[in-house]
Amino acid sequence: MDRYPPIAEHGLIGDLQTAALVTSRGVVDWFAAPRFDSPSIFAALLDHDRGGYFLLAPDDPSVTCKQLYYPDTAVLVTRFMSPDGVGELIDWMPPNSTRTPTDRHTLIRTARTVRGTVRFDMECRPRFDYGRATHELDLRPESAVFRAPGVCAHVQSTFPIERDGHDLRGSVTLKVGESAAVVLTVCDPDGPAPPTPTVDGVTQQLWDAADFWQRWVRGSRYRGRWPGMVDRSAITLKLLTYAPTGAPVAAATMGLPEQVGGERNWDYRYTWVRDGSLSVRALLDLGFVEEATAFTHWLGDRLRESAGTDGEPLQIMYRVDGKPILTEEILGHLEGYRGSAPVRLGNAAADQLQLDIYGEAMYALSEGRELASQAGYQGWKVLSRSLDWLADHWDRPDEGIWETRGGRQDFTYSRVMCWAAFDRGLRLADHFRRPADTARWTKARDSILLQVMERGWSDEAHAYIQHYGGAAVLDASLLLMPRVGFISPRDPSWLSTLDAMDRTLVSDSLVYRYDPAASPDGLRGSEGTFSLCTFLYVDALARAGRLRPARYTFEKMHTYANHVGLFAEEIGPSGEQLGNFPQAFTHLSLIMAASTLDEALDRRRD
Repeated sequence: MDRYPPIAEHGLIGDLQTAALVTSRGVVDWFAAPRFDSPSIFAALLDHDRGGYFLLAPDDPSVTCKQLYYPDTAVLVTRFMSPDGVGELIDWMPPNSTRTPTDRHTLIRTARTVRGTVRFDMECRPRFDYGRATHELDLRPESAVFRAPGVCAHVQSTFPIERDGHDLRGSVTLKVGESAAVVLTVCDPDGPAPPTPTVDGVTQQLWDAADFWQRWVRGSRYRGRWPGMVDRSAITLKLLTYAPTGAPVAAATMGLPEQVGGERNWDYRYTWVRDGSLSVRALLDLGFVEEATAFTHWLGDRLRESAGTDGEPLQIMYRVDGKPILTEEILGHLEGYRGSAPVRLGNAAADQLQLDIYGEAMYALSEGRELASQAGYQGWKVLSRSLDWLADHWDRPDEGIWETRGGRQDFTYSRVMCWAAFDRGLRLADHFRRPADTARWTKARDSILLQVMERGWSDEAHAYIQHYGGAAVLDASLLLMPRVGFISPRDPSWLSTLDAMDRTLVSDSLVYRYDPAASPDGLRGSEGTFSLCTFLYVDALARAGRLRPARYTFEKMHTYANHVGLFAEEIGPSGEQLGNFPQAFTHLSLIMAASTLDEALDRRRD
């Protein structure tokens, strides 16, 4: 077992309430339950010795490993090719799309031999609560129960297993056509034991899961040029969404570094208003109205909860159940991925001021007017109160979209998105004939535009810049300016900004967020290019009519996806994936870029 496999050497499985990562060598090295943001059960990805893992694979260093998804599903297949035979490992979690949270989550692993003879070894070594909690093992014939404070994990196997200290191990030799299964069920210690699995029963569950995903994907209305990448991104977004509330998490993991050995190691298992709001547009583009509606309801609940208070109507992120407390702490006992410390639990950025979130929230509602109509009059009152508040509070420095920790600035992107908030609010008020202080909103909208044009533009850089005053630093977040309608995508000043970004932020079609050396962000070290920004760059190029570089950049970006079509947050200097994995923002921006580029290419053909 590799101490730390590359971040990209993983596939994602999940049941719509939590998720697990499986390496291309058959190791579950990340799994938290019962929710995405729950304490980990397997976390070897953050500490090989203390984190815990679940292995089912041939113990043969000469084995060649290949990994793929069963078509149009979240069922992961890992193939092992050896001189003695070819084996397959099939990993999945039975999906649960109900609105009811559950403490019971099942991870199923089926091994089978398709050629020759293959011996599979099994090791199950959980380390509960990020490796901080001890556990006891109750071993029975072909089943076992791990017990830790507040949680237990049942392991049931169709082949013999044995104690290895407080852990489990076993092995099974399978001839061609033979199968075996291991089922891990995490549940409440006081709940009933799961039923004993059989090979036939597990096989039926496999096809039930495959049918669920394939039916869901058939609901997509995407008919463009890149169905494989778009469908995989849609499935990934679905896997990263907490079904009971409709809230997507930013990523399935925590603590994975933006620079190996560096300190930019954040916990992304929460719901960002920004990411979720932009996912609404991506989901609507594909025709997944139910998922888009669920998030807007979640967002509306957050606004209603703040009604009548004196503080901000929204904070930038929440837990998947909507709770706002995300206290950040350091897990000092974990060494971090390849020594990337500190490993952070929680996220202190939740306390930051980021004014752009109001624009993204209103953008989501206005882009899907069929969603806004469902809010009704009471929902409109909540939205209008939020815009009334913003009219008095938009002109302030904030921490900005990238959650910098170097102090507040007058970020241009934050102003642009405040403009978008008022612009969309005015559109909704007019479309639905709702009462609103439209004169006040119009004054705020126009004041913001004038301010950005005068203070957000740099004659030195011939571009719109990151923040007012100081150095003329470029920022890739501004690639959203034409998408939200702040500026025409072919305005000369915007085309000049695109050219400036191409000179300073783009490297072999990959795009950096900004230059930390030119604009210190309060953190040590550097980072890779942001995959989100590359797809925003494609979107902006397509809107500007620069279709050849847009399409080439989009196609090249596909070569940076991992072997099963997943993206982390960043791409490193050697093409390696960095940061938490997989990242929802990257996949939703891929969908947005594909839709925009398809439309532009179709118009050119017509």
